[in-house]
Amino acid sequence: MAHVTPLVCHQGGMAPVLYWVLKHVLVGPWLRVLFRPWVEGVENVPDKGPVIFASNHLSFSDSFFLPLVVPRHITFLAKSDYFTGRGVKGLLTKWFFAGVGQVPVDRSGGRASEAAMRTGLRILGEGSLLGIYPEGTRSPNGTLYRGKTGVARMAMEGKVPIIPVAMINTYEIQPPGQVRPHLRRVGVRIGRPLDFSRYEGLENDRFVLRSITDEVMYELMTLSGQEYVDMYATRAKELIADGAPADSRSMVPAAEDPEASSTTR
Repeated sequence: MAHVTPLVCHQGGMAPVLYWVLKHVLVGPWLRVLFRPWVEGVENVPDKGPVIFASNHLSFSDSFFLPLVVPRHITFLAKSDYFTGRGVKGLLTKWFFAGVGQVPVDRSGGRASEAAMRTGLRILGEGSLLGIYPEGTRSPNGTLYRGKTGVARMAMEGKVPIIPVAMINTYEIQPPGQVRPHLRRVGVRIGRPLDFSRYEGLENDRFVLRSITDEVMYELMTLSGQEYVDMYATRAKELIADGAPADSRSMVPAAEDPEASSTTR
């Protein structure tokens, strides 16, 4: 069960107090001054009702800049590691993620993936805006990789639209492994809602789920301008660790990932 935090009513929904304090008082103003974030397509965000935000994932800072420019509260499915750390750092990390309303999920696959799916559907059932990274992890090199089909299944079962969102320049300011960010302007480009109601009743058809996911990834590629490589980001990380290229030169036929439901950061 997710950690329960104090809630306040804001813009038609319920959100943790700390979320708005960080966004408007403690952190948000500094981010606006230092990184001057710009946003396009904010008019595509509905004022209320459940919707999935499907974003490319370039940096840890994505989860700061995206909520900063979107009027509504966003709940992300965060990997459970953020809630189980030890020591002072672990406690502070758990306090932060729980305080801003993020929900821990286990990314180990199998039953854990099914539990993550149920958690996401519960959040959508509450009329909330759910943030998902279809690649399942941060890009190791700024390339856009194959999406996992959990985002499609969640949209189909929840009967909600998917809004593609492209983060711009967050890899350049803070790539994976870098603690101190570079000062550079950051952008967020929000696409039009994608309606997949034409596939109603086919939420268990893996070909339909793959088709939906590929359509979402195509929109992300168009919005972000990233190179797209049809392999999973987890495989790309393995190749890079072995000193091999993780781009079109290293392409092999992509098998369906057993952890297709895992779409957390």
